[in-house]
Amino acid sequence: MGLTLFDKIWNAHCVGLREDGKELLYIDRHMVHDLHAPHAFKELGRQEREVRRKDLTLVVQDHTVSTRGDAASVSENMSASQEACRQHKVSFIDHRSPQHGISHIISVEQGWALPGKTLACPDSHASTVGALGCLAFGCGTTELVHILATQTMALSKPQQMRIHLTGKLQSGVNAKDVALHLIRTVGITAGRGYAVEYAGPVIRDMDLEGRMTLCNMTIEWGGRTCLIAPDAKTVAWYQNQGSDMSAQTLTFVSEQSGQLYSDADAKFDVELIVDCASVQPQITWGTDPSQTIGIDEVIPLTNGASADQLARQTQALEYMGLQAGQSLKGLAVQRVFIGSCTNARLSDLREAARVVQHRRVAKNVVGLVVPGSTQIKVQAEAEGLDQIFMQAGFQWHSSGCSMCAGANGEVGEFGERCVATSNRNFENRQGRGVRTHLASPATAAACAIAGYIVDAADLISS
Repeated sequence: MGLTLFDKIWNAHCVGLREDGKELLYIDRHMVHDLHAPHAFKELGRQEREVRRKDLTLVVQDHTVSTRGDAASVSENMSASQEACRQHKVSFIDHRSPQHGISHIISVEQGWALPGKTLACPDSHASTVGALGCLAFGCGTTELVHILATQTMALSKPQQMRIHLTGKLQSGVNAKDVALHLIRTVGITAGRGYAVEYAGPVIRDMDLEGRMTLCNMTIEWGGRTCLIAPDAKTVAWYQNQGSDMSAQTLTFVSEQSGQLYSDADAKFDVELIVDCASVQPQITWGTDPSQTIGIDEVIPLTNGASADQLARQTQALEYMGLQAGQSLKGLAVQRVFIGSCTNARLSDLREAARVVQHRRVAKNVVGLVVPGSTQIKVQAEAEGLDQIFMQAGFQWHSSGCSMCAGANGEVGEFGERCVATSNRNFENRQGRGVRTHLASPATAAACAIAGYIVDAADLISS
């Protein structure tokens, strides 16, 4: 019987079996951010252990960084992370560095995450890099200490699921819409305990940055990790990074793209088919990503709902100030956030800028654009995207997690309705009492211009 792509990478990195039945997986790279680095390195020191492979460990400031451009604003976590790296002689990316950015974005930009390799990061959205065939796992602080000290991660091998995304996407529908449609279709627990492989014509047609958006959202429906087989688009993306990628890296990626795939007779524990042909732009109405509707739909009624579903829906509607059967179109918004590790890449900013150009942000809206890395910010400015946003009335910030994390003071006001391109719409995540609607960059940009929830296609055609 053939092997899945996951099997191939797992088997190549499995270096031992523990008495408790967990396998020890060799980790090629650690990407650590400032929210967890201080605690992990402090515990490592308490145990009198050393970082086993300093050359394979990278720490970046992203979660607690102010993106307002205030170089003097340094959080306690940022200072503690920098000091820990100095003590342990580990590579560190300062928030003022030209290499700075959100961990899941710069790991790809800088060739830290590569096809066929393994990566660990103390963040649930580590699966983002699965888009290029890199097997990544999110980890907790205790697991991170073990990884730093041993260069291995103890894991029970997960079951495997393959999702076939079929059909051809309609104009104006992108990867974020596909991700939200998938989550509303399968539910927030469907992937629990599974390593997911995405396949099908939608994936083949999707560019690499769109694949990153989809993989980023895998954790939102319970997936442990995810993969997409690298192909010619993967190679082209790396090649387009220019001098930022070494010839050695480009050769490696090219070689891997022809070798990393699931065999034709490979068996998965679960296989699902999700038709995307009729998907329209999606937007969340509730407080988890499965509580999503198409932009022209109404919030579903509770008829036939189980007691648990009814309780969840009732709580979500109360928090969001909405009612079943209601349309979101025309609902006033006060804040729009375009950014995060989900949708802050150059293609996302271009998509939003196309909607924004020659228009103005509504008077009742605070619009915020936060590029995912300094490199993306520089590229966007070279294309004049910053001017498009600022002339329209958006704030243009430096790179960082910003409103997605809320750990940096960048949050909304109580009771505000916010349309965001980030990955989570949980209660109070973007500020106490803030009501978050997740959407694509195009939809978010259109809502900022209109001042209320609107389909970008309707705005553009008006």
